[in-house]
Amino acid sequence: MRALSQTRALSPMRALGPMRALGPMRALDRTTWTLTWRLTRAGGRTGLLATGLAVAAAAISTALLLLCVATNLGFQQRADRIDWRNPVRSSAPVAVEAVGTTFSGGTPVTVVDLAQLPGKQAPAPPGMPRFPQAGETWVSPALADLLHRLPADRHPVPGTPAGTLGREALARPGELVAVVGHKPTAAAVTTPRADDPRRPGDTITPTRIADFTGRPVTYGIGGQYVALAKIATILVVIPLLVLGASSARLSVSRRDQRLAALRLIGATPGRIAGMTAAEAALTGAAGALLGAVGYALLLPAAAQVPVAGGTWYVGDLWVGLPVLLAVLAGVVAMVVVSALAGLRQVVVGPLGVARRSQAPRMSVLRALVFVAVIVGYAWFTEEKKDEVDGILVFFAVVFLALSVIGPWVVGVLGRIVSARATTPATLLAGRRMLDDPKSAWRTVSGLTLAGFVAGFFALFGVAAGSPWGSPDTLAVAVPKSKVTAVQHEARERLKDARVDATVGSDTDWVAVGGENSVQVTVTVLGDTESLDRARTALTSLVPGQYPVTGADVDWSGKLFARDFSTATRVVLGVTFVTAIASAGITAASSVLDRRRTYGLLRLAGTPLRILDEARRRETLIPVAVLAGGAVLTGLFTAAPLTVLGGSSSLDLGGVALLAACFGLGVAGLLAASALSRPLLRSVTVRSGPRGE
Repeated sequence: MRALSQTRALSPMRALGPMRALGPMRALDRTTWTLTWRLTRAGGRTGLLATGLAVAAAAISTALLLLCVATNLGFQQRADRIDWRNPVRSSAPVAVEAVGTTFSGGTPVTVVDLAQLPGKQAPAPPGMPRFPQAGETWVSPALADLLHRLPADRHPVPGTPAGTLGREALARPGELVAVVGHKPTAAAVTTPRADDPRRPGDTITPTRIADFTGRPVTYGIGGQYVALAKIATILVVIPLLVLGASSARLSVSRRDQRLAALRLIGATPGRIAGMTAAEAALTGAAGALLGAVGYALLLPAAAQVPVAGGTWYVGDLWVGLPVLLAVLAGVVAMVVVSALAGLRQVVVGPLGVARRSQAPRMSVLRALVFVAVIVGYAWFTEEKKDEVDGILVFFAVVFLALSVIGPWVVGVLGRIVSARATTPATLLAGRRMLDDPKSAWRTVSGLTLAGFVAGFFALFGVAAGSPWGSPDTLAVAVPKSKVTAVQHEARERLKDARVDATVGSDTDWVAVGGENSVQVTVTVLGDTESLDRARTALTSLVPGQYPVTGADVDWSGKLFARDFSTATRVVLGVTFVTAIASAGITAASSVLDRRRTYGLLRLAGTPLRILDEARRRETLIPVAVLAGGAVLTGLFTAAPLTVLGGSSSLDLGGVALLAACFGLGVAGLLAASALSRPLLRSVTVRSGPRGE
């Protein structure tokens, strides 16, 4: 046998040493590493190609895993930096803080009003060298640039900037923020402000504070976006974990043959396990390091992806050395454990492996586990509707359960197809699925999991729309007794600003006030520039209020809807790219793994087109069943998660999404299979009598 001849060339009996049990340390001694390295090199071009495919799979998994971790950590860093704008009332205050939100060209501008209490020494706010003096305005770099470009009559905040806020005060690079200093008796820090439940965090009433620690926000990037990031991470990470684990099982038949031969000539189980772990550790470590390099190279591009209103600081997406090392170690450990998981038959029954006489069987227990998980998810989401984190954990378990039932379904399909085959290609495909369901599952697992993602997003939608007011009408809430005076003041200001507008009043719910308040409205006749001039003229018309339109009221909802749509496209893109990459890698590895079988079939007279057609059917038949089931599972699991705010109906857009995803996925799967066709031709052309 070829494996035996390779081992003789390496003087295996001397290398393997006495036939006695090895401890964990002895199993990974110098002999094991040397023998593993020499056998890997002795595999020739095809062996190196198989190793390269395993390294590529681990590298793709590592790079994308790091980006997923980086996104979650980045959102947390963003949220931490804006906690200071959510003040905590103190019994020993030194300053007063209030927050308001105005707009410029439809973009929100956060205005933080501060005043130092008499006889107190207030600390410097984040991103500033000192506490602002009365009349000073400090602005973010993006707002400073905007003020420089706009004429004074369109400035969202008054005054000339006294300084620029540092990164510690901002969530993201392009955020528009102003910090305005006041006297402690100024109306901006003494007049109560009504909170608007439609715009959480946009308005915070004057609060006496002792410092700028603040409290964690539960809205925006501190709430909805964190939940969205968790869902997206689950949907991306699990296919990557499956791909990473599968990388250790590429060319498994060739490796098992080699290890079984070593076992038959006297290698101990510990030595076999050590060699398997060593080989998996080498390929996993190489792939993980390449993936880390890819992650580092992708950081600048990833930081330019706009989320929650803007791009990222590159530092926010850097996971840090401890997390980086933990992810790399996790990938290597996953690859090693996956490789060791398939060793039992090699150790216990090496003769059957060497003779290729034992086909793995899939237990029906896999199906029972999947059913139990589905039933558990249905119960948990019905009984624990408010525990979103718990639902997300169960959701991830359901996603993982697809990988448990997948090989069992492939085995059942193989039995059915083999029994009802009417063509040679179909018979070959059925036999391959029946003989090695795990290998067939690895080829289609990516697209199956991507089908789950597509089904999930087809049902999970977020709608945004503002039912309040008109986009060209500004409103402020005033007490009924002051309506006439405020209207008169508004007309005078608009006249001075040369803005053509109609001043009136109504009882719509655009601006928020007390029970006895009425809205004073200003309908601007003109374009966006005229609207901004009117907004600037009306600033401070009512202390503690900035004039808003109906579009301004729903700005965060529209932003989240847009970001959800972007997240949908990104997650679908990543999962389908991962699926296609996984299919291409496993298809090529499968050809190398079965080159002896393909060669013998070719020598027996089987046309190359039949072999290629059998490969396609071995892929398409499981995909048609598994991906369809995965879509239904995705639809099922999406419904409880709509508590995050969205609609749960499968409309024409959802159907179109499913159709487009499957069309592109199947096309990519066939293209990935076609890329390995030259390799199939190569291994069959070189086929001939040879010992293995």
